[in-house]
Amino acid sequence: MSFNDLADCVFSRWSPQIGDPTIVGWLTVASYFIVSVISVLVFLRQSGRSRMFWLFLSALLFALAINKQLDLQSALTAVGRCLSQAQGWYAERRTFQLSFIISIIIASVLIAVLLFWAMRRELKHIWLALTGTALLLAFIAIRAVGFHHFDQFIGYEVGSIRVNWAFEIGGIAMIGANGLYLLLRRSSDEKTVGGANSNLGSKPPSRL
Repeated sequence: MSFNDLADCVFSRWSPQIGDPTIVGWLTVASYFIVSVISVLVFLRQSGRSRMFWLFLSALLFALAINKQLDLQSALTAVGRCLSQAQGWYAERRTFQLSFIISIIIASVLIAVLLFWAMRRELKHIWLALTGTALLLAFIAIRAVGFHHFDQFIGYEVGSIRVNWAFEIGGIAMIGANGLYLLLRRSSDEKTVGGANSNLGSKPPSRL
């Protein structure tokens, strides 16, 4: 299959459009942008490896906000279907999808372990954001495969709340809560230091 044939097949199945025009969809997009801004603020007030981690999160969340409504993972799903049909393994796609999902889960766990190890000195300050990041990446990657049974599972509603909302918004909320905690703690530390310096400056000189 040539690139042009693949492109024609993909665009016959997918086109750039608003992927989730619902209120919850737009709230999710807004959440991505808000937490991306929070991550930038944390980046500006941190140092060392933690600083670069929050810069990475800011860029990732911004990209996911755009992807949320362009629905680029559907384009990836279309690429897989076009290739499977052209190469003659479309009938066995379920086996491939299941294998891919298992691979994604294993890869996500390994990446999470590596991130936890690399950031182990800062872990007590960013473990919640790391967990939320791993949850988001695994959810989006598996969703992109287009596995029917997984789509059914995340489409279930529990008390008017869809499972996919819990996965996606839950991951965003973890990162945002961690970022806000660090910002508030830094502000509190600065006030404490400022107050201590003020008290030192106002202390009357001792008499000999």
